[in-house]
Amino acid sequence: MTTPASPSPLSQDELKALVGQAALQYVVPGEIVGVGTGSTVNKFIDALGSMKDRIRGAVSSSVASTQRLQALGIPVFDANEVESLSVYIDGADEIDGRGYMVKGGGAALTREKIVAALAQRFVCIADESKLVEALGRFPLPVEVIPMAAQQIARRFAARGGQATLRLKDGQPLVTDNGQHILDVRGLSISDPLAFESEVNQWPGVVTVGVFAHQKAAVCLLGTAGGVRTIHY
Repeated sequence: MTTPASPSPLSQDELKALVGQAALQYVVPGEIVGVGTGSTVNKFIDALGSMKDRIRGAVSSSVASTQRLQALGIPVFDANEVESLSVYIDGADEIDGRGYMVKGGGAALTREKIVAALAQRFVCIADESKLVEALGRFPLPVEVIPMAAQQIARRFAARGGQATLRLKDGQPLVTDNGQHILDVRGLSISDPLAFESEVNQWPGVVTVGVFAHQKAAVCLLGTAGGVRTIHY
């Protein structure tokens, strides 16, 4: 008697598609939806194309997401044209048990935070590898004004972190806002709210990639057993 083969585990890409599709339930028909940036969000944008005639459009957190939305025929509004959003849907590089996140691996953290601040609810979509006990394992992205980069790196060094300038093709990566990004390793962020408040006050910091003041209300986590919904 042969034993039936167990189904092969879903790939990370398939998990992202699963949560991208699941996020559609949080999109309010007739309204404008806040859309983040990154590979998981790309899956959500692709799924959103199936209901583009039932929404007014989107506010996007990056040039890349804007282009993807427009290619599907979804109107994109400037954040200045919108007073509020019912929901903002975005991924995370890390999310903890309280809904606090580290974001910015895709270099869009400042615009992500701006759009998240417009929204009544942040829905995080991620695969289960992003769920952590404490933030800091993923290198923390910090968008900085270039002339302050070394000064800010020294301040992180004093806290035990090692900050390196993010490069692209051998040159400093330039964000959609014309700034640079430091990636900081070696941190363990036990109090994300206080940490975000403090680092955002350092001269030259545009945005730190800790999302504690704009935390997730819901996380749709892609797991081997399907989508796990976590409320915070």
